[in-house]
Amino acid sequence: MSRKFLVRTFGCQMNEHDSERLAGLLVAEGMEQAESLDEADVVVFNTCCIRENADNKLYGHLGHLKTLRERRPGLQIAVGGCLAQKDRELVRQKAPHVDVVFGTHNLARAPELLRRAAAEGPLVEVLDAPDPVLADLAPALGAVRELPYAGWVTIQTGCDNSCAFCIVPAVRGPEVSRPVADVVAEVRALARRGVVEVTLLGQNVNSYGRDLTRRRPLFAELLRAVGSVDGVRRVRFTSPHPKDLRPETIAAMAEVGAVCEQLHLPLQAGSDRVLSAMRRGYTAERYLARLAAARAAVNDLAVTTDLIVGFPGETEVDFTETLAVVAEAEFDSAYTFIFSPRPGTRAAAMHDVFVPADVVADRFERLRQVVERSALRRYEARVGRVEEVLVEGSSRRDAGMLTGRTRQGKLVHFPPPGDGAPAPGAFCEVEVTAAGPHHLVGSLVRVIALPAHRRRIPVTAA
Repeated sequence: MSRKFLVRTFGCQMNEHDSERLAGLLVAEGMEQAESLDEADVVVFNTCCIRENADNKLYGHLGHLKTLRERRPGLQIAVGGCLAQKDRELVRQKAPHVDVVFGTHNLARAPELLRRAAAEGPLVEVLDAPDPVLADLAPALGAVRELPYAGWVTIQTGCDNSCAFCIVPAVRGPEVSRPVADVVAEVRALARRGVVEVTLLGQNVNSYGRDLTRRRPLFAELLRAVGSVDGVRRVRFTSPHPKDLRPETIAAMAEVGAVCEQLHLPLQAGSDRVLSAMRRGYTAERYLARLAAARAAVNDLAVTTDLIVGFPGETEVDFTETLAVVAEAEFDSAYTFIFSPRPGTRAAAMHDVFVPADVVADRFERLRQVVERSALRRYEARVGRVEEVLVEGSSRRDAGMLTGRTRQGKLVHFPPPGDGAPAPGAFCEVEVTAAGPHHLVGSLVRVIALPAHRRRIPVTAA
């Protein structure tokens, strides 16, 4: 009987894609995916360390597994990803029942490490330099994807920026870009397998390729190349850095039909003083100018952002400036975070000017209200429009409703037709009838394309 594995993921899309690749590697080893923890022989936690609550969440899960491990001594537990890269030996000190610890640079070795640990005992292997396997398409093409019609494609790992609050450069390393030809080959192979939507992943996609050319980024050229792949109907990307958003990238977004009208552009703060302390490399005025340029060029562009409340030294004046910039920007939505000090970052050393928790909580709520006002306005503006929606399946909150996303990335709920619901991966036209600050409601007009993955042709090579 095959051993079964369960991968649990904490963190961003990069972590999610790493987990898909890891699952593919384990399947290639002859394992099967488990449906639940109770039937798993191997449990792997792929971790995040951007905020402190991610650390606490992992160690809480590991604590719960200790009892299970005592009942089932053959159970193997592995911890990989960003927190493992950061904490290394500390993971096993806090949770001695963990068998394998691996980092962000040696994911491809996880199956081998599990085999060795079964024979030799617990292992910790964390590399300080990227694994050359990044250039190998096999792990990504063999990935076990949650959605057969959509795929993440890693174009770059690491980050060369030095934002004061961010630990990513320490755990992901410097920027390493995959060659354009390799990325395009992977996208073509995915398209042959029925993938119609790809999301290009990198820590700072706007600087993609700079390490290859030593002179200029290649992201605009990559968008054009990926957008021309036959069968790919939608192209998204994350995450860009505002300081590196170039006119040629905006032009590619406007001119390439497959590139979606969606831009995630992290602001973090609206105060120039705070932005300088964060080492973000732009001012609020420069950010708003680039946002305006993108909206002027790309018709019907939806813009989302990241915001940090309570960065060390943030005053009421600073926060008021952030509120003003957020109101002016009119975001479609925002991921708003309370500052979390990460050991080893510049901001963590600024403990003498940490903002009191009650002040941060008050500011967080005030910011949320400003964001939701603009989000509701922008969602309500869609009412009456007919949107192209990529069906994802039944709604998690109401199994009687279908759910999908527009080209802008907006979530739409709509009732299925009486003669059978369009399957996940189908494209539909949906008329928007109502809106909230986080979703749309509509009615099906017609199905315009059936799921491509159900018509896929088996391929053996990219």
